[in-house]
Amino acid sequence: MSFSRLALASFLLLGCINLQAEGRNAALLASSCAACHGTKGHSVGGTPSLAGLDRLYFIEQMRLFQTGERPATVMMQHALGYSEEEIRLMADYFAAQK
Repeated sequence: MSFSRLALASFLLLGCINLQAEGRNAALLASSCAACHGTKGHSVGGTPSLAGLDRLYFIEQMRLFQTGERPATVMMQHALGYSEEEIRLMADYFAAQK
């Protein structure tokens, strides 16, 4: 195998590993939402379901909680604990749930 093919294969492998790590991180982040929003975002109570939610809507709502523009008893505090990257990962995770 030539150096360029080896380099390409290594790059692709590292990209796959990174995507798998992101997927695990997203599921771990989303698991903290399960107490109120249900497993994988499927609510069984009075709390809104997050499963299948549009990712941009999720991101915007979290931003509104962070800035206080959308007041809520608990979510304002929860949202402040997440970075933009973590919110994006959760948005992607919940949007992918059926």
